[in-house]
Amino acid sequence: MDHKILQTARELIEEAGYPALTVDQVAVRAGVGKAAIYRRYASKAEMAFAATMHGQWPPPLTDAGSLYEDLLALARAFHVRMATPTARQVAPALISELAGNPDLDAQFQNTFLAAEHAALAEIIERAVGRGELAGPIDPTIAHLLLLGSLAAGLYIINLTVDDTMITELATAAAAGIAALADRHHSGNPQGATQPQ
Repeated sequence: MDHKILQTARELIEEAGYPALTVDQVAVRAGVGKAAIYRRYASKAEMAFAATMHGQWPPPLTDAGSLYEDLLALARAFHVRMATPTARQVAPALISELAGNPDLDAQFQNTFLAAEHAALAEIIERAVGRGELAGPIDPTIAHLLLLGSLAAGLYIINLTVDDTMITELATAAAAGIAALADRHHSGNPQGATQPQ
């Protein structure tokens, strides 16, 4: 039943767009009761998010050989998934709903964002193991530098993001992560004032 609900939601979003999607439509076409949908998803946005993004991200990422190449592979995978017309409709609606729905926010944090965070933690750990980084940094910062910037470009600034921009973001993120690792592991006290 779960697969049928999500497949139907995807089809309806692709046919008519997210704004036209209703739980009633999904229930009728999927041949299930609305109650069955609401037992699984608290809202249209949560259902649409599950249908278009949840459980499919991030993909398994093999070691690409360097911090930059690992970040580039992750950013490209994010872009492929999150720059689709469907995702560009659903993600802003979901982000809007998160502010007023603590349960949905917790679910989003504990699934989608946690998976991204874990992928970046693994990339950082590999870079430390290769000797590319002086030591680990908080993956949250790496998340903001790479995927946070890319999400802002797609959903807030509404940019047309191409591979040139993705490679530049990966380059900037790799440099920033390396600089932070150097700063945190060079003997400078935590929170030391940055040079002006």
